[in-house]
Amino acid sequence: MQDASREEEVARRPAQDPIRPTDDGARALARELVRAARHGALATLSGDGHPFASLTSLATDLDGTPLILVSALSGHTANLKADPRASLLVARSGKGDPLAHPRITLRVRARRIERESEEGSRIRRRFLARQPKAQLYVDFPDFSFFALSVEGASLNGGFGRAYELTPSDILADPTQIQGLIAAEEGAVAHMNEDHADAVKLYATALLGAPDGDWRITGLDHDGLDLALGDQVLRLPFPEPVDGPGALRSVLVALAAKARTTA
Repeated sequence: MQDASREEEVARRPAQDPIRPTDDGARALARELVRAARHGALATLSGDGHPFASLTSLATDLDGTPLILVSALSGHTANLKADPRASLLVARSGKGDPLAHPRITLRVRARRIERESEEGSRIRRRFLARQPKAQLYVDFPDFSFFALSVEGASLNGGFGRAYELTPSDILADPTQIQGLIAAEEGAVAHMNEDHADAVKLYATALLGAPDGDWRITGLDHDGLDLALGDQVLRLPFPEPVDGPGALRSVLVALAAKARTTA
């Protein structure tokens, strides 16, 4: 009888909400996961309504929107054309239990990008900077870029750290990136060509990466992306930047910090 009454008491207790209130730490982790990912599991809806998951290469646009390059011959492309709703899972790997590492599932809606548009040129450049081996097939006529517009997300930062996020928690506001759209390409080229020493220090001194010819693959208002072969790193800015002047100031400040740290 005692055991029965204890079970009844437990059953009457309100269930604990597993979702934590969203804070700046959760937002920063979500943005870092999406920005740093080079691949993810894309789940589309097949004709019979059954989920269809496949591995896809990833890059991001300036605002953080995930980008994919897919062939018309693949099953997920046909699925997206029939129903643009999909989910994208990206995760950080590491030692031990994989469920102890952070991951995020994005609820997205796919939008095909017009190649000849200004947006198409920017997305092609950013994708190839992130995925240089895609140069082999990027211009095949059956390949297309899609932007995966984020409509919501579920973040799991590890055991007991679950969050429900909105698009604004993950993506930059359009007004935040307008000043960088025209400047980003030139800034990346300038840093890689004229300040390779500073770029290397960003990786080695600030992020603890091994020595090598690190290059910047992209800049945005939140930070910069670095690559050495298949290794990729994300260096967040101490505060968001909204234009070329602010970008230059933060890059100079980070280089100075890296030199004192090295």
